[in-house]
Amino acid sequence: MDNPAHGPINTVMDTDIIIAGGGLNGAALALACVQGGLSVTLVDPAPSETRAAPDFDGRSYALSLGSRNLLSALGLWDDLKDDAQPILRIKVSDGHAGFGPSPMVLHFDHAEIEDGPMGHMVEDRHLRPALLAALDGAGVMHLAGRSVAAQTPGDHRVTVTLDDGTTIDAHVLVGCDGRASAVARRAGIARYGRDYRQCGLVAALGHERPHDGIAHQFFMPEGPLAILPLKGNRCSIVWTETAENARRIAALDDDAWLNILRPRFGDFLGDIHLAGGRFTYPLVLSVAQSFVAPRIALVGDAAHAVHPIAGQGLNAGLKDVATLAEVLTDARRRGEDFGRPEVLARYERWRRFDVTALALATDGFNRLFSNDNPLLRLGRDLGLGAVNALAPLRRGLLREAAGLTGDRPRLLRGLPLNGQTARR
Repeated sequence: MDNPAHGPINTVMDTDIIIAGGGLNGAALALACVQGGLSVTLVDPAPSETRAAPDFDGRSYALSLGSRNLLSALGLWDDLKDDAQPILRIKVSDGHAGFGPSPMVLHFDHAEIEDGPMGHMVEDRHLRPALLAALDGAGVMHLAGRSVAAQTPGDHRVTVTLDDGTTIDAHVLVGCDGRASAVARRAGIARYGRDYRQCGLVAALGHERPHDGIAHQFFMPEGPLAILPLKGNRCSIVWTETAENARRIAALDDDAWLNILRPRFGDFLGDIHLAGGRFTYPLVLSVAQSFVAPRIALVGDAAHAVHPIAGQGLNAGLKDVATLAEVLTDARRRGEDFGRPEVLARYERWRRFDVTALALATDGFNRLFSNDNPLLRLGRDLGLGAVNALAPLRRGLLREAAGLTGDRPRLLRGLPLNGQTARR
């Protein structure tokens, strides 16, 4: 139910869940909550035509096996799988630009787990329209082109006022509005973290030789370069540089930009060329001190933004989605007021350890690898070789990256929320 912003509605509405932010996490949460029997209003500042742009702009996502399970449980994967590139192997190495990787390489192979490919690369132009199309058929009240201007939590409901004066009452307001979350700010939720003084240069490339479904993570002193396979002879890169270098490189024209990249990328895939737009993102660690407040929960970057070194940003957000949707729908089935602090606290407890571990791991890896200290380099190379030689440890890391470990919500196991036994 899409309502473009052609003027103020000035009405009072009632719903179970209000979601502020219509990006990937917000749309996925809306679909999950509706599947669990909740009514949902999705407040999306972007116009629908912007969200659903069909052209390839280079943006892609590495979806873990757990995230693929969630999309399958929401009924989306069948429409996405033909455009998704399986990640069959991952090679992790250390080295210098122009000199190639160290001989000590950590190698993950999907054949070491029985569940299938460890992940898939999915382009934004396929994933985002699929989510939007599903919203239209799911009964979600999708208010496109509008934003939340104010929120007032009470004992029994939260009242939200939109920028056009519309007032909405709900049990819970969920902030899916990014690392600068206005929902979190209005709730008085502080953040901790640090600026990495690095930027991620993101683009899609075409190349001469096939990638064979192999993803590469090449650590250099300035920061890592991730090379992620896409359909056909194309790949997506996340190229980390110091903020100063990144600003200089981003200002270059396409040819000069590629000439800076080539020594870092190498020639193992033949010659490379740009196959989409170029993007530059500042990299920070930013974690909310609480994921919940009275009648409010935070999801995705609104709760935690981590270094992209492990490619887990969207996967972590979808874990939030699966967890919060399960907590809310199970509480509703038990007859609880699912916006009460004790209910939202279950979501916080379930996600806090995993998010903290991810933040510490990505921060630690970035500190360890983004330098040129010869002693640390020797230790890194020996460590990569040792992990590669220990099959049980390697398989454990692989299952963790694939989202197959820990206490997983039902959606991450590919099970729908409706018709399932409630968690107690």
